[in-house]
Amino acid sequence: MGVIRSFKDGIGFFLQGLRWVARHPGWWLFGLIPALIVFVLYAVGLYFLGVNAGDLADWMTPFADGWTEAVRNTFRILVGVVVFGAGLVLAVVTFAAVTLVLGEPFYEKLSEKVEETHGEVPGGHEVPLWRSIPRSIKDSLVTLMYVLLFTVPLFFLGFVPVIGQTVVPVLGALVSGFFLTVELTTLALERRGLARRSRFAVLRANRSMALGFGVLLFLLFLIPLGAVVAMPAAVAGATIMVRVRLAPAPRPGAVPPGGFPPGGLPPGRLPPRTFPQGH
Repeated sequence: MGVIRSFKDGIGFFLQGLRWVARHPGWWLFGLIPALIVFVLYAVGLYFLGVNAGDLADWMTPFADGWTEAVRNTFRILVGVVVFGAGLVLAVVTFAAVTLVLGEPFYEKLSEKVEETHGEVPGGHEVPLWRSIPRSIKDSLVTLMYVLLFTVPLFFLGFVPVIGQTVVPVLGALVSGFFLTVELTTLALERRGLARRSRFAVLRANRSMALGFGVLLFLLFLIPLGAVVAMPAAVAGATIMVRVRLAPAPRPGAVPPGGFPPGGLPPGRLPPRTFPQGH
């Protein structure tokens, strides 16, 4: 029951972000700018992938040349669909990362504004833009490596009858959703001084919540223009989730049992008596 409740909480934080941008439409439009630019670039790339999916399927399956025409064509159509589907999933998973890197000044301001409406903005860990962008690119590439580590095996499992059409899409949504949450919580967690390893630890400790937030986004991002429309709300929701549940600010002078580990806040949810659940 706790897992289900945490999953629902993750969905709820996105809805909170949606309500926030609905109350601040100017910031929603502000956050659309980088998302729209990246969407156009991705749409062009997916168009060319779709047009050439058949040729890619032929190139990938030379062993099918000796099969009967009906079987060969059916198999290659299936391969073409899987190739395009893999490209679509990769686009969805990397959309947030690319948009956050290209639009970091936009989303940094948006995230700070969300923090302001909930209280004091955490400080003391500011990094100049000329340093933050290369670091964001490096972190995104590391995240992409993890994504490929999971999605490449799932890609090949997609050819397995029954499992490829049932279990694999579900696993793909879970993996993609988790890493979407990784990307979207980066701004708020970095603002609290958490490096990449600490951020991963926090989200692993709150896996159900991260999945609830990210899987909903993954499904929304599959809708045409859904990623563009939802991106500002996703940043706002991720900021609220970090502030309220993942890394809430301590009361003045409060220290968790055992103290803080080197490099930032401890992973996971901290005791509610020491760290309040919101403002």
